[in-house]
Amino acid sequence: MAKNYYDILGVDKKATSDDVKKAFRKLAQKHHPDKGGDEAKFKEITEAYSILSDDKKRREYDNYGQTFAGGGSQQGQGGGNPFGGFDFSGFGQGGVEFDLGDIFGGGFGDIFGGGGQRARRGRDISIDIEVSFKEAVLGGKREVLITKIGKCEVCKGDGAKPGTEMKTCETCNGAGKVHETRNSMLGAFSSVRTCPTCEGSGKIPSEACDNCKGRGVLKKQEEIKITVPAGIDGGEMIRMPGLGEAIKNGTSGDLYVKVHVKAHPVFKKDGLNLVMQAPLKLTDALLGTTISITTVDDKVLDVKVPAMTATEETLRLRNKGVHTERGTGDLLIRLTANLPKKLSNKAKKAIEELKAEGF
Repeated sequence: MAKNYYDILGVDKKATSDDVKKAFRKLAQKHHPDKGGDEAKFKEITEAYSILSDDKKRREYDNYGQTFAGGGSQQGQGGGNPFGGFDFSGFGQGGVEFDLGDIFGGGFGDIFGGGGQRARRGRDISIDIEVSFKEAVLGGKREVLITKIGKCEVCKGDGAKPGTEMKTCETCNGAGKVHETRNSMLGAFSSVRTCPTCEGSGKIPSEACDNCKGRGVLKKQEEIKITVPAGIDGGEMIRMPGLGEAIKNGTSGDLYVKVHVKAHPVFKKDGLNLVMQAPLKLTDALLGTTISITTVDDKVLDVKVPAMTATEETLRLRNKGVHTERGTGDLLIRLTANLPKKLSNKAKKAIEELKAEGF
């Protein structure tokens, strides 16, 4: 079940950044493991704060929920400190030095972009596409050109000039992370973060790639092939793993495609069923008739319409709706009798005769 980060911090959805920070400070002091608090609860509130304290992630969370915002298993994707300079020194005991990575066995380090146990991950990105009603019902293929941070094709992402070797990073001595210690009135505070020089790999190129200048990634245009699944509804998201933005020495994020479906002049979609209106002349409604219908896949069906017993009825054509792996829907034809606006004298006489017979 998706987490409600606002409830976790006990703030309203309209809470300001200061309100979020104050709520986090209060809860963090209460649940910090060094003060005998609940470790799981502390990790939960820090996860909530990492999303709600970041304007971009908060907008994404408000629009798409926990998965898209980078909550849960994706919380480490940004690689930066989600606490915006929040000072943890007040949580320690006087004269005690502790490592946040040790407290949480690497999991907490992931929130800070370090920890070394989980691969660094690029940003998730999203795009919007518009498809026809026919494509949404039958499925289809799309190719779109997007601009994003991608892996350098020359150095394959390691930042080294082809043919040259990698060398051990002198900043972290190949560990991929660095320890930092700060002193406060309450004592020393130690933290672990990703090495800024090698970005966690422990190695740096002896000679930088000319194409990406050693960064391993660069902004470029890329053509993406999108498979639109049959039966998709407007507003649904297609997740394409690994097609988000790349990051050096890490895995790429995901691409989310929001689908907008154009309206159809005849058909509407109701789950797996297709629905259409079929107005009939009064005489056809009374006596029955045969009508021709062009389906979404451009096939022509001759449908026999029985004499109607009510002014509105629905015909159901089995298995003529949307075909998906989940099943197949029906085609629902809603029949309505159109009453004439004017009647000739002959028509009036005929209707009067019907009235006399009890119709």
